[in-house]
Amino acid sequence: MILSISRRTDIPARYADWFFRRMEEGFVLVRNPMNPRQVRRISIDPETVEGMVFWTKDPRPMLDRLHILDPYPYYFQFTLNAYGRDVETNLPAKNDVLIPAFQRLSGKIGPHRIIWRYDPILLGGRYTIEHHIRYFEAIAKRLEGYTECCIISFLDLYRNTERNLPHLPQSPITEEAMHAMAKPLSEIANAHGLSLSTCAEAVDLSRYGIGHARCIDGELLSRIAGREISAKKDPNQRKECGCMASIDIGAYDTCTNGCLYCYANHSPGALKRNLALHDPASPLLVGQLTAEDRITEYKEKG
Repeated sequence: MILSISRRTDIPARYADWFFRRMEEGFVLVRNPMNPRQVRRISIDPETVEGMVFWTKDPRPMLDRLHILDPYPYYFQFTLNAYGRDVETNLPAKNDVLIPAFQRLSGKIGPHRIIWRYDPILLGGRYTIEHHIRYFEAIAKRLEGYTECCIISFLDLYRNTERNLPHLPQSPITEEAMHAMAKPLSEIANAHGLSLSTCAEAVDLSRYGIGHARCIDGELLSRIAGREISAKKDPNQRKECGCMASIDIGAYDTCTNGCLYCYANHSPGALKRNLALHDPASPLLVGQLTAEDRITEYKEKG
């Protein structure tokens, strides 16, 4: 079993204390997003968990406790973009805080265990193709030697994303625009020792040396573990997604990063309610169990 921590929220940035408590107690409870009364009990025992993949924009709350993760193969997906606080409203400064945090994390776990995500790429207003190329190069220079690969993706306009971005004039991300960015981004990546791939994109950019990523990557976890980790493609993701099957322990409407392109927060009201219900001592990320909840032990399908 591979744990995804988490596509739904930034657990390293906001809920590190809760997560490490769950590790100490050896299990976590996760509500089914489609049927909240269905609750899975998921073991976090090293004999059960074959690997962990962390998704974050700010891992600093975890950096001094990484030794707790030593029994597990794991790696980080770390998103660093070219946006200001008009788009990523609650993130600290990239130059002074987040890039140094990336470098520090890499120094602790190794460049092969930290993946730079430059995604999603949106076009509109000052966020032009030229802007992305310029800032991608600036970030790549500072990350050289601290990571081995970068994953990019282009903005998908989910309903809540469209609602959050009305003040930015949106330019369509056509296949022509993707190709216009792909060549210079690939050249920059190569110049700084990075492989470049796309996340869940149907477009073929292989002529620029850009492949299709597996963000939940069984081969990378096997390399980290020093043994084969058997994993199958996740049938619950989009067909363009190359990820291996995993179980996500996060919850929607809990991320405080304030990124306007976010698909995981549906309304400010839901976020506020869930933040008020969070208890670091609870086995659930949000709230407590009730008499109506039905708990089942999670067992990975063979």
